[in-house]
Amino acid sequence: MTDASLYDLTPAISLLLVGLAVASGPLTWVWLRHRQAGRGQWVVALTVLTLFLSFDLVLFGAFTRLTDSGLGCPDWPGCYGNTSPTGASAQIRAEEVRLPEGPVTHSKAWIEMVHRYLAGGIGILALTLAAATWWRRRDLAVSPWWPTATVLWICVQAAFGALTVTMKLFPAIVTLHLLGGMVLLALLTVQEVAYRQAQRGSGPLALAAPLRGWLIAAYALLWLQVALGGWVSTNYAVLACSSFPTCQGSWWPPMNFAQGFELWRHLGMTGAGEPITFYALTAIHYTHRLAAYAVFLVLGVLAWQLRRGPLHRFAKWLGVLLGWQFLSGLSNVVLGWPMVAALAHTGGAAGLVVALTWAIRESRAEDTVARSAHAREVRA
Repeated sequence: MTDASLYDLTPAISLLLVGLAVASGPLTWVWLRHRQAGRGQWVVALTVLTLFLSFDLVLFGAFTRLTDSGLGCPDWPGCYGNTSPTGASAQIRAEEVRLPEGPVTHSKAWIEMVHRYLAGGIGILALTLAAATWWRRRDLAVSPWWPTATVLWICVQAAFGALTVTMKLFPAIVTLHLLGGMVLLALLTVQEVAYRQAQRGSGPLALAAPLRGWLIAAYALLWLQVALGGWVSTNYAVLACSSFPTCQGSWWPPMNFAQGFELWRHLGMTGAGEPITFYALTAIHYTHRLAAYAVFLVLGVLAWQLRRGPLHRFAKWLGVLLGWQFLSGLSNVVLGWPMVAALAHTGGAAGLVVALTWAIRESRAEDTVARSAHAREVRA
């Protein structure tokens, strides 16, 4: 590969300006649409829009990975020290001559850099939210520490993005980068729900304590499944099983769990530097599938229990998302991992993270709600 410093901060200022340009569109749209409303409403609208764009960024990150564009520019934050692949055309052309199928091609370089541009725009939007929330902290329903934590988390995500490139798609780093994107969605969802509660003038909805405990347990199980799904994707283990419900014609195919779940190793290799076996990839895939059965059972029971309570609308959405995940996951297996199905599966996982974060933030155990109401009465 053409020589390039792994970390070249020369284009950093130019990339910040690109991020500002990307963010200027959403910022202008929100301002024009809500210029007659109070500043609080402007912040609420910007929070919702940032959440939507962050969801899109997670999908584009999946697209970057699925098109093998993660090393389209082998340095960070620019492309061979340039703001865009246009300035690196000579280096990219040399790599295309040497390896026509990549990992460095013009198309892959542009996909990688567009992903970085979008991430920079999200960072500017989050920074704007944090500054506005601190400025209007007495008038807004959200503590300014929430958007501040979001900005700090985006900095962590940027570090994982840099390591994804410089460590050559190290599976553990790529998986953590995916999880970090989901955490960003959760942080923004918490803020959006707080604003929604303030607008309607009421607090969280009351759920029976055992039911809310089930909700929290389901949330923890979902995060485990997202991590397992990321591990499948980053190890390219989706096609290790091409049939359903069996795998390789067996209910328990030959598997190597120790090798498959050796976390600190390079892509396609074991920790000892040997090529990873197909049995290890099978173990990765089949573990994700077995965990999916548990997730569907727990979330299905949760949706059934919530169908007649204050979160009945959430129960319907949860049922839709579960159906979406089943169909997209099944399509990945039996259709040979098509791009549309893979993106749909990532989108469904992100949707479940947003939905369950919303449900947890929107609800409180009944005894907690009662104590809060009593405390308000005492203060009054």
